[in-house]
Amino acid sequence: MRAVIQRVSEASVTVDDQVVGSIELGFLVLLGVENGDTETDANYLADKTIGLRVFADADDKMNLDIAQVGGKVLAVSQFTLLGDCRKGRRPAFTDAADPEIARQLYEHYCQRIRTAGIEVRTGIFAADMQVHLVNQGPVTLLLDSRKRW
Repeated sequence: MRAVIQRVSEASVTVDDQVVGSIELGFLVLLGVENGDTETDANYLADKTIGLRVFADADDKMNLDIAQVGGKVLAVSQFTLLGDCRKGRRPAFTDAADPEIARQLYEHYCQRIRTAGIEVRTGIFAADMQVHLVNQGPVTLLLDSRKRW
């Protein structure tokens, strides 16, 4: 699984001109599920997400995690994170998981974060979404469950 995590002061997802998910302070997470990913991958990324200490403390140092600042997560499924652009000019998406498996693991990731007491909002899986955000910092991190060792 791959995640692009952006620290935001606000973010929202719109589908068909309707806001379906929005947060203020927290993380906008773009999440892609790869062939062969399992709940272990989803757990790893969820635990890393909630454990990241990238919010400012009283000394303006990145030292606090999302729970410590009362932040929320806006999780958006994005299979294009698995796009392979090494050949030609059109990305290949053969590494992206089957949509039903991807949906299950995306939902598992979200539930794992909720279980930790963090509020999670979402987009709509497989919908054409418009994502709006104010990236605070900017702070943008890449996580990949296959690059953890």
